[in-house]
Amino acid sequence: MGVVIGVILAGGLARRMGGAKPLRELNGRPLATYPAAALAATCERVALVAKRDSELPDIDGVERWDEPDEPRHPLTGIFHALERAGGPVLVCAVDMPFVTAEACTELIDAGAIATSGGRLQPLLGVYLPEWLESLSSAAPNAPLTRTVEALAPHTLEVPNRVVRSINTPEALRSAQQHRDQR
Repeated sequence: MGVVIGVILAGGLARRMGGAKPLRELNGRPLATYPAAALAATCERVALVAKRDSELPDIDGVERWDEPDEPRHPLTGIFHALERAGGPVLVCAVDMPFVTAEACTELIDAGAIATSGGRLQPLLGVYLPEWLESLSSAAPNAPLTRTVEALAPHTLEVPNRVVRSINTPEALRSAQQHRDQR
C-alpha cells in the first residue's frame, strides 16, 4: 500500500464533552495523545486534522492540518486529509484512547475500515485517494457510516475496546477507572 499517513480527526465541537475533547485528560495525558501514539507506531507521519479554531495539544512529531470551517462533519476531515496526503490515510477519531498499534498495523495491511461486533466503525480505518470523488458527492450531512458503506470498503473486525470512544465526562471517568484497573 505504500506510505500511509496517520490522521486523527479532531474537528468536532464536543458538545457532550463540554468542548475541547482533544485536551481532556485521561490518566494525566491529553486524550489526543493516545491515538497519536498508536498511529506514530505504525505510520511515518501523523497529523491532527481539525478546524482552525480547535484547541489541540502540542504533541511531539504530530502535525496540525486545518480543515475547512464548514461543514462540521467527520467527512470534512477525512476528505481534507486525503487531499492533503495525496495517498492513503489511516483515520482514527481523537476520542479513541484504546486504539492499539497492532490494530492500526492490521488495518493498514488489510487496507480496511474497522468493524466491531459486525458494525462498521468508519472513524477507524484506511481511506484511499480513489474514494475522493465518491466522498465529494456524498450528501453533506449524511451519516458517515452510510457514506462509507457505499464505498464497499474492505473491512476488518477489531475488538470492541479498540473502537471505544469517549464522548461524555461520564465516559471519561469510566475510561479512567478502566485504565486504573489494568
